Amino acid sequence: MEDIKTDWRQAKLEVHDSFLCEFAEKLTLRLSTINNNDITRLKQAGFSDRAINDAVQVIAYFNYITRIADGLCVDTQPDSQNIFNTLALMNCLH
Repeated sequence: MEDIKTDWRQAKLEVHDSFLCEFAEKLTLRLSTINNNDITRLKQAGFSDRAINDAVQVIAYFNYITRIADGLCVDTQPDSQNIFNTLALMNCLH
């Protein structure tokens, strides 16, 4: 798990887990680039509509809470740690 915290791209992940990590990162850092191809790719990797919906909800929630904490100048974990925590929670979705 340490390699996921450092750089998920270097971790030895299953293909579907890599797709989910990529999607989570994209939704977090490059929201305006999300499109139907991203959803199709997750479905082709074996994620159900429900799992994709749940993943988006969890990712969005963590991003929302982080934005609130940042707005109130609350000391939080680095973004990479937040992404890791999100992915760890989403691990049960697949």
